[in-house]
Amino acid sequence: MTASVETIRDYHAHIYYEPGVTEPAAAQLREHVAEAFPVARLGRWHAVPVGPHTKAMFQIAFPVTLFATLVPWLLLNRDGLDILLHPETGDDPADHTTHAAWLGEKLPLRMDAFR
Repeated sequence: MTASVETIRDYHAHIYYEPGVTEPAAAQLREHVAEAFPVARLGRWHAVPVGPHTKAMFQIAFPVTLFATLVPWLLLNRDGLDILLHPETGDDPADHTTHAAWLGEKLPLRMDAFR
């Protein structure tokens, strides 16, 4: 069975950082995304792990139409930060694992958060 790309409503990029260590790099990346991609929605800073995430992070939500420009930009400008990139299809566990791509180190996720 093949999945249809039409099931992708939008994308999320979770930008992980270490508070007080790589936080300045994350803040700079966030500023640059806000300037270069104003249609992208920047989520709140989470200085402690939330949901399935095991590290501090913030989220960038963006439409399918922005994928071809925002993702290459993140590849070139992530400044060593680890990023989880995934589609939003309505299947959260699959979106965060099977359908996901990582820029940098693949971090563990707490999948029990989806129960």
